[in-house]
Amino acid sequence: MARKKIVMDSDRIDRSITRIAYEILEKNKGVEDLVLIGIRTRGVPLAQRLQEKISRMEGSSVPLGVLDITLYRDDIAIRKGKPRLERTDVPFSLDNKKVVLVDDVLFTGRTIRAAMDALIDFGRPKRIQLAVLIDRGHRELPIQADFVGKVLPSSFWEAVAVHLKENDQKDEVVIDESQD
Repeated sequence: MARKKIVMDSDRIDRSITRIAYEILEKNKGVEDLVLIGIRTRGVPLAQRLQEKISRMEGSSVPLGVLDITLYRDDIAIRKGKPRLERTDVPFSLDNKKVVLVDDVLFTGRTIRAAMDALIDFGRPKRIQLAVLIDRGHRELPIQADFVGKVLPSSFWEAVAVHLKENDQKDEVVIDESQD
């Protein structure tokens, strides 16, 4: 039997996003040549929230793109059913830009690898950085986040779910814990 445990509520998510925004600005010395790219699905609202916070802090807007990595996944051939494609919208060149990829959960690293492959189709960034709300470990690829809201040690079999108002009508991070 499994039970759900809330590990982050709305306030903790907001504080984490604020901290990540400050860290992005500090590491990149401001917003010059900085762009945010949200990975569908929940990376997009997180990137939008980061964009809003950075704009308020700096008084300057940071370009925002949306990336669908479906066709870049290494498991597309073994997934059941037809892949569901969403819209990718990167209305600017990535050449010589400092790109911050944004996603909800970093797990094996395969999603981020696919996102980096997709980004290269839009130009040659000066740097690619990664911002995630949750880093739960269990990497299969040598990928590390530059900006992390919360490190959440979990077993490989536990499910970590990020719920955001934009998609799920509430903000919370939940872990399904197995009970033995």
